[in-house]
Amino acid sequence: MKVAVLGFGVVGVGIWEMLGQAENLEQGPVLVRPGKKDAPWKVETLDEILADPSIDAVAEAMGGVEPAFSYGMRVLRAGKHFITANKALVAARGIELSALARERGLAFLFGAACGGALPYLQQLCLAHRGDRVLRVSGILNSTTNYILDAMQRRNMEYCDALKDAQALGYAECDPTADVSGLDALRKIMLACAVAFDRLPADGLCCEGIDRLTAADVTDFKRRGLTCRLLVSGEPVGDTVSAYAEPVLLPPDREECAVLDNFNLARFDAERMGRMALLGQGAGRYPTAGGVIRDLQWAVLGGRQMLSPACVKVTADNSRVRHRYYLRLPRALADRFTPEEYVLCGDTARIVTEPVSVAEMHAAVREMREAGADVFFAAMA
Repeated sequence: MKVAVLGFGVVGVGIWEMLGQAENLEQGPVLVRPGKKDAPWKVETLDEILADPSIDAVAEAMGGVEPAFSYGMRVLRAGKHFITANKALVAARGIELSALARERGLAFLFGAACGGALPYLQQLCLAHRGDRVLRVSGILNSTTNYILDAMQRRNMEYCDALKDAQALGYAECDPTADVSGLDALRKIMLACAVAFDRLPADGLCCEGIDRLTAADVTDFKRRGLTCRLLVSGEPVGDTVSAYAEPVLLPPDREECAVLDNFNLARFDAERMGRMALLGQGAGRYPTAGGVIRDLQWAVLGGRQMLSPACVKVTADNSRVRHRYYLRLPRALADRFTPEEYVLCGDTARIVTEPVSVAEMHAAVREMREAGADVFFAAMA
């Protein structure tokens, strides 16, 4: 199978290099920006790829929704398989791409969009076809995991840990999507779509780690707890719950042993029980390797990760309840019923009675809109 690549950034370079070593796959042309063509195998227009009958598949590594969506639709209409690592694209327009691919008998696969090197979505797809998946969860953003691990094990400040992650290629120059929790949230959206045929498009709850301080980490350690950014999704009536938020975990939880830039992707199924996958989730070759795996699956006849029954839904996070840890201004502490209350000057650290995910995220959003500095995390 001859494969063209769209984009020649960090992941695009990795895909093209790995194509040169992969069985059953052959390097095709690479689409680059106008003025960047400095080799005969680079092209500046998609038309050159679509007009080449020797190209069987296209791997997209551009990022963003547009022009990636328009290009993907054109690729499929031209009779070529479309493989992507672009979680934003799949979350926004994946159902449409899947429908066109199904109509044309082509592959639309996006395993590398969730978990990097981990074959998480592939396993979810197969589990959904043979069992009933009950819940999807885990650590699905390795940038934040690296930062949290560095702050807690190596006593680094947040800014220094982020710079470290960027230097190692685990974080983008603009890390907002990672540290805000948005990247992880998009991944749980895809996992819900594959596992439950429900793609949560709104009603989602998302909290990252960008409010975390060294003083917070010191308090976690005093309590014997470890912080990780976790995602979770499960069926709720005709929809799903789906959210991303920091969680404080006791030392016996398996997430505490997930270090550096590793991910831990899990799902629970009715008959198979709990399944977990551990591996690197960021960097050039883990993500490129996921794209190569999808291409090999296409060679073997794999075609779809989304079923025809998949629909967009509004998430319902009102029925999932946790105790929460909060660091907030003393004057706002009475907003919640605390099980524990510790004062340090004008700052309060409290642990609440059980509160719904939706209620907590809404309350913190309101306090921040009024100018308050608040960090919160669920208590496992």
